[in-house]
Amino acid sequence: MNTKNLFLFLVLLSAINFSNAQDNGENELGAWYMYFGTNRVSDKLSIHSEAQFRFYEVTSSFNQLLLRTGLNYHISDKAIATLGYGFISTDGTFEDTPGEENTNEHRIFEQFILKNTVGKFKFEHRYRLEQRFISTQNDDFTEHRARYRLQLTYPINQKWFLNAYDEVFINLQEPIFGQNRLYGAVGYNVKSNFSIQLGYLKNHFTGVNYDRLQLGVIYNTDFRKKEKN
Repeated sequence: MNTKNLFLFLVLLSAINFSNAQDNGENELGAWYMYFGTNRVSDKLSIHSEAQFRFYEVTSSFNQLLLRTGLNYHISDKAIATLGYGFISTDGTFEDTPGEENTNEHRIFEQFILKNTVGKFKFEHRYRLEQRFISTQNDDFTEHRARYRLQLTYPINQKWFLNAYDEVFINLQEPIFGQNRLYGAVGYNVKSNFSIQLGYLKNHFTGVNYDRLQLGVIYNTDFRKKEKN
């Protein structure tokens, strides 16, 4: 192969690789806009509420809608068990395809959270099992997955805090590795039950990495009746 042909081959190969990267949106900086709530209904029970809007780009190119709820049982201040349900609608391609249908998923999950503190550092260990009932344009199937997240929160003062976590996803069928999420954020406590976080996520799949900004709102409510003096 002469120099000219080699050059043309390399240009063509680069163009193919670039096109493939563009098709899945890997080269785009996307964003997740999220709401989380813990709604206390008794000393032992609360309801989890959650909504996430995920985009391949910061403000456009829809990727995923995630709605999740669950019933929490507060074993203690440091231990919570949850049984929950989620609905997920996913556009798996970055490019707009005429007539394309989203993949829909109904998900059952079981979760256990343990909390502890070391000095000013607050640790949270989250263990989750998921049963995923997935419907695509061509097929319906079921998958099972285990997740573990280690989260660390450091309060700078009464208003500002830092938050970081790493979460690994393990499939209970082939392939074993699902994904890994590495996250860091700065947060602000607007009120005792209302905070916001702005962070950055590295979402790693086999052979693919996504960079995502995250804006999270956490609003907790308490519906327990207050005792009268």
